[in-house]
This record gives sequence, C-alpha cells and structure tokens, in this order.
Amino acid sequence: MRLVTFRLDDAADRLGAQLDDRVVDLAALAEHAGVGLPADLLSLIRSGAAASARARDLLGTDPSGWPAEAVHRIGDVTLRAPLRPGKIVGVGLNYVEHVEESSRSLDTAKELPDRPVLFGKPATAVTGPGQPILHNADLTEQLDWECELAVVIGRTAHRVAEQDAWDHVFGYSIMNDISARDQRRSGQWFFSKGQDSYAPFGPAVVTADDVPEPMALDLSLRVNGVVKQKSNTRHMLFSIARLIADISSGMTLEPGDVISTGSPSGVGAGMVPPEFLTPGDTVEATIEIIGTLSNPVVDAR
Repeated sequence: MRLVTFRLDDAADRLGAQLDDRVVDLAALAEHAGVGLPADLLSLIRSGAAASARARDLLGTDPSGWPAEAVHRIGDVTLRAPLRPGKIVGVGLNYVEHVEESSRSLDTAKELPDRPVLFGKPATAVTGPGQPILHNADLTEQLDWECELAVVIGRTAHRVAEQDAWDHVFGYSIMNDISARDQRRSGQWFFSKGQDSYAPFGPAVVTADDVPEPMALDLSLRVNGVVKQKSNTRHMLFSIARLIADISSGMTLEPGDVISTGSPSGVGAGMVPPEFLTPGDTVEATIEIIGTLSNPVVDAR
C-alpha cells in the first residue's frame, strides 16, 4: 500500500491511500463499509497488522461500490507529512563515498566507522511535501541537503537480532536531512540538523510488502532541476537490518519511529567550490518506488 496523509481545502488531515492519480480516503471508505479503522497513519501503525490488513482489504473491494466522497484526484488534495514520528534517528557517514567527502569538507574522520554514527532529529523538524525549508540567514550561510531512505518502524524493537530486524519494518519513505553545516557545536549535530523544517518527509509511506528490495533502490536529489546526488541503497555501509539491530541494542524503537538511513555523496558542502541552499531554490529528493519529495527554500526572517 502507498499510504498518505492529505488535506482537502482547510479541513483536518485525513488518512489516505494513493492509487495512481487518485487518493482514497480510508476513513470514509471504512465508514461506508461499516469497518473500524484508525483515523491517521501513526495510529494505524500502532494498531498493528490487523488494522493494516483491514485497510488492504478495503482497497481490494470493487471500486464501483466506493462512495464518491471517498475518492479524490491527487491534484485536488494537499499531501502532508505522512506522520509525526515519536523520534527520528539519523545515521551519519553511511555511504563510503560520503565518508570521504565529509572528511574533506566537514572535518570528520577519514576512516570508515566500525559502528553506525547516530544522531537525533526532533519531531518538530518534520515538514511535508511542498512545504518550505526555512532558511534563516541569521543562523546559517551553509544550508545543505541530503537525500535519505526513511525506514518507518512497525513493531516495537528492543535488542533485536539482525536476522529478525526486517520483521519490525512497517514501510519506507523519503527524508531530506537538511543541515546547517555552520551550526555544528563542538562536534554535536543536534542543532545543525534539528531546526524547524529540517526534516522534509514524504510524500508517502510505502508498506514493506511493496518494496521487495529496499537495499537496492536508486536515489537521487536535484536542486533547481540539476542533479546533485545519485546513488543506490546497496552502497550503504550499514544495512537497514544492521541499523535496527544496533539502535535497538540500547534504545527501544517504537511503532512510528523513523530511521533516516544516511546520505550518499554529493552534498553541497562537498562540492568544489561548496554550494548551499538559498531562498528561491527548489529541492527534489527521489527514491525508486517511493516517488519524489519536493520542497521550496524560503527566507525565514
């Protein structure tokens, strides 16, 4: 399933499923069928496999019997961030070529890390498709991009073995790990990566059953139509399963949490000369199967 959160006009956010160029209002469809279904994606995930199965069954019914108010053209709705995670665990230096460019431009170690490099982003950093990335020139002159595969946790993970990690994945999305490179503080990344709007997320969460090879997805990023990043998730230093096992060794991952699995090379700080985002730019992060997450950069002052 390709699950989205959407809004009609100024109404409240709704849980939907995207089918080609249509968005199906799952709550309206459930009400019509007399079936109970959580009203938002985070609640759906937390409700477990049975709730997801009900949603899938509803989408498998004959569309000719769906109420008209449950189906919308995608151009008539506004897609929102799919959910607001309980926590976002970021992964640094998880592509070999990015380790090299970071050592040149960001003073990180030249050696490949022997364990995942982890940091946090707050839920307040999340913003949705089409929503602005805030550029505050009082705080940064080095606003940078990073296209990353986002893993959405579906089951509580605590001390999970690597071979069991896949059972804890609900689905996948895109996160653009926006970073103010000049706001790292004594080597700490939280403020650099955690400011408001620094976690564009979406446009959908594609359930794990529809992403058969998550470790073989093409990903790319464009700024104003120019390709800056282009890679494949097979080049991750630490696989998704390894990340889940490592993080859950000391931190409980809960349903709806997100792991942003790291960026390939091609970030602005690594360009010669360096390139950074400014108001008026448009950033498009694309991952195979999932789609494209597009956000404008605006002046926040």
